[in-house]
Amino acid sequence: MYIRSDSFEHRQRIPAEFAAGQPTADGFGFAPNRNPHLAWGDAPAGTKSFVLLCIDPDVPTEPEMVGKPGVLIPSEQPRCDFTHWAMVDIPTSVSQIVAGSCSDRVVPHGKTHPAGPAGARQGMNDYTGWFAEDASLAGDWFGYDGPFPPPNDLRLHRYFFRLFALDIDHLPVPDRFTAAQVLKAMHGHVLDEVAIYGTYSLNNAVKD
Repeated sequence: MYIRSDSFEHRQRIPAEFAAGQPTADGFGFAPNRNPHLAWGDAPAGTKSFVLLCIDPDVPTEPEMVGKPGVLIPSEQPRCDFTHWAMVDIPTSVSQIVAGSCSDRVVPHGKTHPAGPAGARQGMNDYTGWFAEDASLAGDWFGYDGPFPPPNDLRLHRYFFRLFALDIDHLPVPDRFTAAQVLKAMHGHVLDEVAIYGTYSLNNAVKD
């Protein structure tokens, strides 16, 4: 099985078009937040559905340092995962997702019913928790919302798009599901997995 993208090259920078954050004239702000193009094929025999996850494993574990004036987050700080997309029950008839077809801007309070392949279900990403205390943005952030790494972070963030082929057509997760619930429910049902990743940073000092 393979996965590829016309929107970015494997292990190379993701264009700001597909990010949630970008530099602005007065600092940093929201970006176009379009989902990137993804395509896949050569699924193993017996595949009945696909699962797609997008996870950044390079998120700082000390959130109080994020955006703090005069502070740089060291690259060696311990990191944790941040989910940007979780989609399940993708039919086997689907072999690509067109750029911008599932997300085409930042929606305050999150997308309630994000667009996507017919039959597929999309869960909450981790902006749900990140914006929980911000009255202007708090809500259930479903579907894809792209990179917005801390501008004061010295680590280049990686964004892994992971595709799983499953031997079941419906994953037993609730309506408001998370990536953690998906990973647990998939146990014992994964026939194959492939991944591609792109990078992103809002710190000019961070190089590839």
